[in-house]
Amino acid sequence: MTATSNTPEPLLPRISSPADLRSLPLERLPQLCHEIRQFLIENVPKTGGHFASNLGTVELAVALHYVFDTPRDDLVWDTGHQAYAHKLLTGRLHLFHTIRQYRGISGYPTPEESPYDVFPVGHAGTSISIALGLAKARDLSHGSQHIIAVIGDGGLTSGLALEGLNNAHGVRKFLVVLNDNKMSISPTIGALARHFSRVVSDRRYRYLKREIGSFLLKIPLVGRWLTTAIQRVQGGIKHIIAPQNVFENLGFHYLGPINGHDIHQLVSFLQACRDETDMPVLLHVLTRKGKGYSPAEGDPERFHGLLPTSPACNGELPLEGETYTDIFADALHECARHDPRIVVISAAMCAGMGLTRFAQEHPERFVDVGIAEQHAVTFAAGLAARGLRPVVGIYSTFLQRAYDQIAHDVCLPHVPVALAIDRAGLVGGDGKTHHGVFDIAYLRHLPGMHIFMPRDRSAMHSILRYIFQQTHPSAIRYPRCIVPNSLVPGGLPPFSQLEPTRWQLLSSGSDCAIIALGHMVFNAYRAAQLLAAQGIHATVVDACSVWPLDLTTLAHLATSCASLITIEDHVLAGGFGSAVAEYLAQHSPTPPLLTIGIPNRFVEHGSLQDLYRELGWLPDQLAHRISAWLRNPHASTCNS
Repeated sequence: MTATSNTPEPLLPRISSPADLRSLPLERLPQLCHEIRQFLIENVPKTGGHFASNLGTVELAVALHYVFDTPRDDLVWDTGHQAYAHKLLTGRLHLFHTIRQYRGISGYPTPEESPYDVFPVGHAGTSISIALGLAKARDLSHGSQHIIAVIGDGGLTSGLALEGLNNAHGVRKFLVVLNDNKMSISPTIGALARHFSRVVSDRRYRYLKREIGSFLLKIPLVGRWLTTAIQRVQGGIKHIIAPQNVFENLGFHYLGPINGHDIHQLVSFLQACRDETDMPVLLHVLTRKGKGYSPAEGDPERFHGLLPTSPACNGELPLEGETYTDIFADALHECARHDPRIVVISAAMCAGMGLTRFAQEHPERFVDVGIAEQHAVTFAAGLAARGLRPVVGIYSTFLQRAYDQIAHDVCLPHVPVALAIDRAGLVGGDGKTHHGVFDIAYLRHLPGMHIFMPRDRSAMHSILRYIFQQTHPSAIRYPRCIVPNSLVPGGLPPFSQLEPTRWQLLSSGSDCAIIALGHMVFNAYRAAQLLAAQGIHATVVDACSVWPLDLTTLAHLATSCASLITIEDHVLAGGFGSAVAEYLAQHSPTPPLLTIGIPNRFVEHGSLQDLYRELGWLPDQLAHRISAWLRNPHASTCNS
């Protein structure tokens, strides 16, 4: 849009660093915030990514960089999914069209990308502990910079965040900004959420804050003491109405709550926080998720994240069909209709895991514990100990946080908790902080644990029905993608295992056996079709029972096929192929084994198509790789 005499010159293109931002007069900041918000509304739908959360933190990002001397002052974003405005202000405007795309910029803060990204983040609740570590390092090196942690009210329900708060007493030049929008992905729940709401919603507080604040503002300005006086009056009001302020009891100077979309108020309060150097400060900021875009304001849960509208940016493979999350939700709902023992526990992922219908139809059998994965697992163990059949729905990358609880509270007492592990495998644009590629390795060595991975709707239903009939711990893992039926001309033979602990042979051939997990079965079957055109005949196996191994079928394959290949959407170290190798090492005969999976590195972000191509997982790549290996299978028994 061309600037006219009535249209101010655009500001956002002029901002290449926070230094440019700090050169602006305060009265120009509302215009900049408007431009950033419009930029996000226009561009995030094209690439996909976190939407509502970023619209809610525009003014906060601008005010933080305006007041503090970043990157000298350390700014740590919790989770990082709300840091898009931060990226725009720190020199990445011209790269924003590549966000979450293959070899583009990350959707989360990452130090390799910018010195303004202090620490790589992607999981909730980490910011306060990270910031405390930075503060301790500063003090040991006699530094003087400020340390700021920005955390949402959802992230603050994490036990790690509370542990950090408990350890912050007496830390100087340390600020925690509580971005309170009453949401994580789903609405924030629990006692802490009610505590935050008590002061904010109390009419007496709002009235006294408005009337006394208005009176004080009529006094002629005589310096910074007026701001401090107003804050002290507000603090006194809070103590009258809600005397048990948890943050002040933990040793913080508590300020707020304030309007997180009033840039002038934000700047004023952040300046006061910056000038408090003797004790930690917590600034309580109220924001609205989806601010400035009415559909997102009305339904922030739905608009938390968007899929891309640009075909070139699509992260799904293939492009159409039902997702594994969909078929899990349907199968769970069907089982729960006939089994009143089933109770579902979510860790702030109700919509993401497709559990909304279950929560609505069985509210008494649905519990959302917030971002508290450890509590979710141990809570489920207590339910299972009294005869119920709890299902704990957690993304694979977040389940890592509950490892001790799975070992000590589920497997040790051997109770029938079912872990529903969504986002198992590569997840596309969310990248290395969210790829769920470690769960087999950290689960299969636990005594009594059974792990399954269904390839389609029929397998999902069969496995869930089987799990609820058992008395041991179980895990069912499934990826973030479409069920790829269209990959295979003619389709796969139907899933027919009444006993899902047995593997299913989908084709027969003596040259090799290709043993694959879940959605990788489709790639394996298509690769076998391509190999057959070369005269190579493969047995394709759906290893629906990841662990324990189906030793009867594996022993048969080891004697009937010249070579074995395993394919998994998981790290090789400790994964499914590793389990097969361990078995073969102890038994005879020992055919050559090729293991295909993820090597010992973190995989970056990008569409699944691009990541599969990089790893050599597309059917034509698999066929070429297997064909080349079969010509000399003894040259290497393991491959990434």
